[in-house]
Amino acid sequence: MFHEKLRTLRQARNMSQVELAKRLGVTKQSVSNWENDNIQPSIEMLVRIAAVFAVSTDYLLGIDAIRAINVSGLPEEIIAHLSQLVEDFRQSLG
Repeated sequence: MFHEKLRTLRQARNMSQVELAKRLGVTKQSVSNWENDNIQPSIEMLVRIAAVFAVSTDYLLGIDAIRAINVSGLPEEIIAHLSQLVEDFRQSLG
């Protein structure tokens, strides 16, 4: 559900509702209402939220469960290193 994904993404970045609201140009109350599933953001705002968290709108809406990291512009060696880090984390979690 959108409200759960939004809260999880925000908290994972140690971002307060106030900080997110400032980045999006909305009030803290708007963020709170989204996270409490009282209202849904506009399509335009959904796109802005996705950009802040570097995820797709499909991910935010629960249509696509796969998260991707944009590595365009990075050298192949760094991409390989990032891939290895992700795999290491997966193995350590179990």
